Amino acid sequence: MTMLLGGAVGAAFACGLLLLVATWARGRRPALYDRVAPYVRDVQPDAYAVAQRGTWGGLLAPALAWAGERLGRLLGGTLSVEQRLARLGGGQTVAGFRVQQVLWGVAGFAVCAGVSLWWLVGAGASSPALLVLCLVGAIVGVLARDNALTAQVNRREQRMREELPTVADLLALAVAAGEGPTAGLERVVKVSHGELSRELARVLADVRTGTTMTRALDDLAARTGLASLARFAEGLAVAVDRGTPLVDVLHAQAADVRESGRRELMELGGRREVAMMLPVVFLILPVTVVFAFYPGLIGLSLTSGT
Repeated sequence: MTMLLGGAVGAAFACGLLLLVATWARGRRPALYDRVAPYVRDVQPDAYAVAQRGTWGGLLAPALAWAGERLGRLLGGTLSVEQRLARLGGGQTVAGFRVQQVLWGVAGFAVCAGVSLWWLVGAGASSPALLVLCLVGAIVGVLARDNALTAQVNRREQRMREELPTVADLLALAVAAGEGPTAGLERVVKVSHGELSRELARVLADVRTGTTMTRALDDLAARTGLASLARFAEGLAVAVDRGTPLVDVLHAQAADVRESGRRELMELGGRREVAMMLPVVFLILPVTVVFAFYPGLIGLSLTSGT
């Protein structure tokens, strides 16, 4: 027994030493993926995205890409996913998102499989029901990734809505100081940090690559999901195209966004009014009634007892 234990410890130590040596040797020279990826990334950008995560990622990347493609054909909605990814920014493609959905589905299946195994061993449940539970877990994982994308887009657009009045005022100040629209956008992007500044940086990148300012602003208005930001980009594009004074347009846009924010707050308060009444009706009011009538009940019980 002692010899077996010693052999197992020695084998584990040898395996760990070999892993350390292999990792050190691999870190000294670029991997095959690092040498080949720059030449094939524009052809198949997402098929090998998982390969950056190590050896297992390189082995599983083709299978995950195939599974993501099949999942996309099964679910459909590619146009909706493209629009949400464009609104999210970051340059992620539909193929990469489908691979993430596959991974989330595998994670949901694994969690339900662990619960099913514990249930099968402990309670002796039927195998078909547990298999259905695992399938449900995989479906929930896939749908959860889609809902997470929608939530990310909504949070990003909420931050952009909050940043828009300040950015419009900064751009108005820059233009009033004598700078042109492009120079004013560059100054605003340099001094501000946020989601809207990243979108404006994307507009500037399009302008530097030869796109006109009007076309870049129209593209911004087309890919955003915010009506206020779309009006801001369209108004700025029209002002640049027709030579309208930008300062007045930008101040009007900022005031319009602030008024829209106040209106949305009022609408949100109206929708939450019923929800705010629930704790009052079901928690505070019963406690108040109990405190009001309990002394009288005690007095009546004492009177009847005497």
